[in-house]
Amino acid sequence: MRLGINLGYWGAGMDSDNLAVAQEADRLGYDVCWAAEAYGSDAPTVLSWVAAQTESIDVGSAIMQIPARQPAMTAMTAATLDSLSGGRFRLGLGVSGPQVSEGWYGVKFDKPLARTREYVEIVRKAMSRERLSYEGQHWTLPLPDGPGKPIKLTVHPQREHIPLYIAAIGPKNLEQTGEIADGALLIFPSADHLEDTAVKYLRAGREKAGKTMDGFDVCPTVPLAVGDDINGLADMFRPYTALYVGGMGSRKQNFYNQLAQRMGYEKEAAEIQDKYLSGDKNGAAAAVPHRLIDQTTLLGSVERISERMQAYAAAGVTTLTLAPAGFTLDERIAALRAGTDALERSGLA
Repeated sequence: MRLGINLGYWGAGMDSDNLAVAQEADRLGYDVCWAAEAYGSDAPTVLSWVAAQTESIDVGSAIMQIPARQPAMTAMTAATLDSLSGGRFRLGLGVSGPQVSEGWYGVKFDKPLARTREYVEIVRKAMSRERLSYEGQHWTLPLPDGPGKPIKLTVHPQREHIPLYIAAIGPKNLEQTGEIADGALLIFPSADHLEDTAVKYLRAGREKAGKTMDGFDVCPTVPLAVGDDINGLADMFRPYTALYVGGMGSRKQNFYNQLAQRMGYEKEAAEIQDKYLSGDKNGAAAAVPHRLIDQTTLLGSVERISERMQAYAAAGVTTLTLAPAGFTLDERIAALRAGTDALERSGLA
């Protein structure tokens, strides 16, 4: 099992430290550094900044939002980043959610599976430097009865095949991801539930494509905090968990809330959402069960974290992406180093 890091969103208050964290992860031999985007910082700019100041760590988008860009633009960006980084770019895609897609980008959030499939097909075709023509439900290239012609990408990516990941939560999206992608970006992963909430659907998609799980990257992001006070460490992540389970989406469309329900927290997920959407964010955080936080994070001593890493590997994780927590740069660097130590102790390195 390999290790990655996730810098999250640029502009979240730790920007001056993020580059140092990425550089330390590079020095420690971490495999990949991911950056996110929502409706603030964009991922490609951050990744180009990190790639220019690191040596060997891959840089990946987790995610570039599908409603934000036409697929050909995404192919251009991926090819450029791969070329500039010396073949270190990984393309992570996702449909985002209804609020961001429709409220920020003005793109209707409908038929996300079909839209994702077409998008991936066009991006792959463009990155392969074929002359681009496509007829689908959501995109037609070139537009009919106009001056457009099939053209091909002029930039030569460093590699013939840039790894393509999809952020997936729901069963149908997970199955399609297994079918059409090289890896899956997961969130709130519990080693105890990973087979039933994710891996079995990814496996079904691979089988549909006539493939096995060999070579497919199962890549969840897991917050990491090191220390002796497990309860205190877990409390650090209450607002984060409450935000996603309670407020990331509407009452009818919150994929993270549905995931918590599939993990057995139906009653608790409903309470968290009720409080969050009513404006009681502190109450929502307090309602998050300790066990839910502990199952979806890495908390405690290096020995405890090492044992949890073994559980993740046994559940099918191939790249464990860490989000090292800390109030200072020194604390985040220490967490990074603890992650490396824990992996070595686990025997998985």
